This record gives sequence, C-alpha cells and structure tokens, in this order.
Amino acid sequence: MPATKQKERVILGIDPGTTVMGYGLIEVQGSQVKLLAMGVIQLQKYSDHAVKLKVIFDRCSGLIDEFHPDELAIEAPFFGKNVQSMLKLGRAQGVAIAAALSRGMQVNEYAPRKIKQSITGNGNAAKEQVAAMLQSILKIPAADMPRDLDATDGLAAALCHFYQSAHPLASAGSGSWKSFLSQNPGRVKK
Repeated sequence: MPATKQKERVILGIDPGTTVMGYGLIEVQGSQVKLLAMGVIQLQKYSDHAVKLKVIFDRCSGLIDEFHPDELAIEAPFFGKNVQSMLKLGRAQGVAIAAALSRGMQVNEYAPRKIKQSITGNGNAAKEQVAAMLQSILKIPAADMPRDLDATDGLAAALCHFYQSAHPLASAGSGSWKSFLSQNPGRVKK
C-alpha cells in the first residue's frame, strides 16, 4: 500500500513592532520544516502611527498573498512600564491579526517566554541565543542570517507554533486533563 502524502502547511510568524516588525515563514511537511523567508518591515521612517498601521496591514497582506500561509503565529505583547508603548504595540499586533483574519487564516498567539522556551529550552534566552538555535535547527547558512534579530524573532514564533501544534498537550498548561478528555472521549474507559 503506498504511503499517503501528508498535507503541507505554511506558517507565518510575526514579532510585532511599531519601529521594526519581524516575520518568518516556514513550510511544514509532516515533521519536516523548511525556511521559506524571513525579514523585517521597517517602520521608523513613518512618523504618523496610523500610517505605520496601514503599512503593517498592507505588508502583512502582501506576505499572505505571496506565500499563502495557513496559520499565523504572533508574539503577544509583554507588559512593560510604558503604557503608550504597550498601546502602540497592541495596535500593531491587532492590525497584523486583522490582515490574517481577512484572508481566513487561523491565528495563534504565544507569550515571548513560551517562544524562547520552545526554541532554546530557556524562557529567558537572549535574542542572539534564539537566532543561533534557529540557524542550527533550520540549517540556515551564516550568510543568510539577518542582521536584525526581529526577523529571527518572527521566525521563532512560526517554529514555536509548529512545535506546539505537533505536541498540543505539551502546551496545554493547567486544565489540560479536562481539555484532553473533552477532545478524546473515545479514550476514556468507563
């Protein structure tokens, strides 16, 4: 009997920002992962925040139209001291999510610590450690590594989602037993 080919899927990862927004795209075929693209959207030349949001929406929509990802993995904003920065970052994240939703994509949000933990095994890892692990895992030639670590942060979000979706119970956290039971009623013996 011939082996059935597993469906390929493409995951877009985004590290939201209002100065620089990082992105990475991976193609998944079974347990195999391949880098499609990574880069940054430079926003510092725009002084008007509303214009930045439009650029984020347009560029995210362009990436979606070019690569046809099935899912978006986006880093959740972390709580900082500056409320204004948090509001701007939340808007940037929301606009990226809106671009994905407008194309019918599934959206998944991950805390920065979860992404770092998923890639390096350390939730407090530095951006440089995350980039080095991604380079090793995805066999990215040194010449192809971006200077801007926001790009590797976006790529890390995509790879984190692949890891979490491949092993969903590992990420379920508290209440996971109840979730497991509701998703697998046939595995419960009465």
